[in-house]
Amino acid sequence: MAEKPWAGRFTEKTDERVESFTSSIAFDRRLAHYDIEGSIAHCRMLASQSIISEDEASKIVKGLDRIAGDIERGNFKLDDALEDIHMNIEDRLTKKIGKVAQKLHTARSRNDQVASDVRMYLRDEVGNLVQKLTGLRLALVQFADMHIDAIMPGYTHLQRAQPVLFSHHLMAYYEMFARDTARLKDALKRINVMPLGSAALAGTTYPINRAYTARLLNFPKISANSLDSVSSRDFVIEFLAAASICMVHLSRLSEELILWSSREFGFVEIPDAFATGSSIMPQKKNPDVAELVRGKAGRVFGNLVALLTVMKGLPLSYNRDMQEDKEPLFDTVDTLKACLDVYQELIPRLKVNRAAMENAVSKGFLNATDMADYLVTRGMAFREAHHCTGEVIRYAMGQNKELHELSLKDISRFSKLFSEDLFELLTPQQMVNRRLSAGGTATKNVTRAIQKAENAISREMVKSKGNEKGKRASR
Repeated sequence: MAEKPWAGRFTEKTDERVESFTSSIAFDRRLAHYDIEGSIAHCRMLASQSIISEDEASKIVKGLDRIAGDIERGNFKLDDALEDIHMNIEDRLTKKIGKVAQKLHTARSRNDQVASDVRMYLRDEVGNLVQKLTGLRLALVQFADMHIDAIMPGYTHLQRAQPVLFSHHLMAYYEMFARDTARLKDALKRINVMPLGSAALAGTTYPINRAYTARLLNFPKISANSLDSVSSRDFVIEFLAAASICMVHLSRLSEELILWSSREFGFVEIPDAFATGSSIMPQKKNPDVAELVRGKAGRVFGNLVALLTVMKGLPLSYNRDMQEDKEPLFDTVDTLKACLDVYQELIPRLKVNRAAMENAVSKGFLNATDMADYLVTRGMAFREAHHCTGEVIRYAMGQNKELHELSLKDISRFSKLFSEDLFELLTPQQMVNRRLSAGGTATKNVTRAIQKAENAISREMVKSKGNEKGKRASR
């Protein structure tokens, strides 16, 4: 059993059950790369401030580089007795380069060390998630462009309401995912703040240069208060909240794909590669991917609530409860990435059944509002027009007909304002294309929205490539 770095104060060895209970190495091992990167920057800062010698710093950096290589090759054995990834790396460094390794922890604590590691990890993963969201948005835009002339029922209360372009419906999800992208980018401003140098809670007596360390680690800003630096996890909570909202949008899209692919709707067909069958019913084709994405939303929501609950009653500064931040964070990152990946591939492969959509649009009095609007243009007050159209609908239902199937003679008994020109306004194409108000479903509007979205995505991709080149150059 390895000796604890804090063992000098204690007279008994830690109970094996406590070793297992308190160890975080099973999940914080994924921070290894960031821990080494942060340690190298910290070491170079110590040398630049003459807190350790250049020779000592060189030995430490070379040792850390060798450990990084061991980890990449799978030659790094982890020890629960050392509690976490930080102490496992420090122990291995000591075995590689000797006692000089013990100088690395000068002017820092595991409290500011882990906070820095988590922030570096999360800023990278936010960047990855933004790219995946951009890919999904592009898939939606391209699919919307392919089906710009398909018309489907729009719904309220899951009842057919008014016709809309299928592309307009898809672009509603584009807008949701665009906001998710913006939320993550904005959260990055608060994630990308360096706490390293705050030490355990009060700062340090050593003449460190936090700004220099921040430059080495590509942090644009350093934290302002040492207590807050080590005890805050609101940057993780903010990310989990943004991820939860994104999962709401993915879940709503999932619900629509599940409904649309059912026999009752038949608007789309999910490709066989993204569906499963039944173990007993040979005819079944189940939308399991969409159902799992819908189900995983609850998992992500639970992670947000879990961390909110952990943090809500903690006094300043660090408490061991905060070790519970990582599993909800890591699980949310993995879950959201998986959902975005699968939908980016699924959306372009959906098969659209335009005939089923058109059939649905032609039934259910979806042109009722247009009939009422027609009366308004002839001088009738809207509330009166609404009532009059309702009477026409009641009559049509008694005749087992739709509004556009009635004759002018049929509807004239309800108002003398009706003329033959009404019927050309009751077709799905006219109903869609006359809705030219900003944000409406008219083909001109949706075509412009698609073009605007394509341009926005193109700019984002160019900017992202430029940022990646800048990161590589700074390294």
